[in-house]
Amino acid sequence: MSSPHPPLSRRGFLTAGAGAGAALALAALPAQAAARPFGRYGSPERRRSPQTLYVDPHGRGDFTTVQAAVTAAAGSGWALVLAPGVYRETVAVDTTRTEATWIGAAENPGAVVIVHDHAAGTPKPGGGTYGTTGSATTTVQADGFTARWITFANDWLRADHPDITATQAVALKVQGDRSAFHHCRFLGHQDTLYADSTALGVFARQYFEHCYAEGDVDFVFGRATAVYEGCHFRPLNRTDLTAAPYGFVFAPSTAAANPSGYLVSRSRVSSEAPDTYYKLARPWVPSSDTTARPSLVVRDSYLGPGIDAVAPYTNMSDAFPWQSQRFAEYRNSGPGAVITAPGNRPQLTTEQAGSATREAYLGDWTPWKEC
Repeated sequence: MSSPHPPLSRRGFLTAGAGAGAALALAALPAQAAARPFGRYGSPERRRSPQTLYVDPHGRGDFTTVQAAVTAAAGSGWALVLAPGVYRETVAVDTTRTEATWIGAAENPGAVVIVHDHAAGTPKPGGGTYGTTGSATTTVQADGFTARWITFANDWLRADHPDITATQAVALKVQGDRSAFHHCRFLGHQDTLYADSTALGVFARQYFEHCYAEGDVDFVFGRATAVYEGCHFRPLNRTDLTAAPYGFVFAPSTAAANPSGYLVSRSRVSSEAPDTYYKLARPWVPSSDTTARPSLVVRDSYLGPGIDAVAPYTNMSDAFPWQSQRFAEYRNSGPGAVITAPGNRPQLTTEQAGSATREAYLGDWTPWKEC
């Protein structure tokens, strides 16, 4: 299942250029959006609550940047309402700013875009490089974070920086427990969506509902307990490579002590690339946790022809073969789900599938009831 709003591809956004891209993203908005930039969510003159702040790049809110609003929203329970626009900035929500809610006022994820262009190998002004974590356009560490109808993007491109070899470029790094994203988009290339936790021993629960993510290498990755429900994952085409594989959709790094990693349910994977040019997943066992046992279950989902059905999984390191990790599927459909080599497609039994549910993964937290 995909979002009711068709995704504006990151490439189209970039090709259009900054000014034209903003116009393209906003083209489908109703005329009253210009007069009422915050839609049905009030305004600075009609504030929904004392803890609601309004952000508008054109100056009609409390702040013109998201980070300025985050800085002002100290403590717990703040809501940010974002007017349509392209917010070119980096944003960080630290652990003290709990139970925050961000709302895209147009209720269309293509209308509110938070974007920047750092890669892991991008030089920092004070020396050194940003690294994967530092490349993130938006970083959320606080517990209880919710976002609706927002695009998180990183528009750094390999072709523009042939001298940089560390090409990870994160759109969103989310680390908090009880972090929920409804009808959001995550646009990038390598390492687009970093669903993680604040520490190795912390099992952060995250929920992505009717979201869209695109990229090429490991573009959904990390050690969180994350449920992706009704989402659309789209591997991109590549012109810098001449042979498969072009990349990998998932790269979980689940801690061995965590019984639940990534669960993908009632979702779909389509592709811009030639048929079979993408792997569904590979396990990430990071140097900081060589005991990790990456966990991924993909169930009741459509896998398009872009996925290599014969060998959908591969190793990131031969020292940690994917067969030793926790990868499994259940009742998937589509050309990329056809089982031609059973040894390469571990399947859950019906009994095991009964434990691979959002309720089992997320426990007493029920974010789907807030949709």
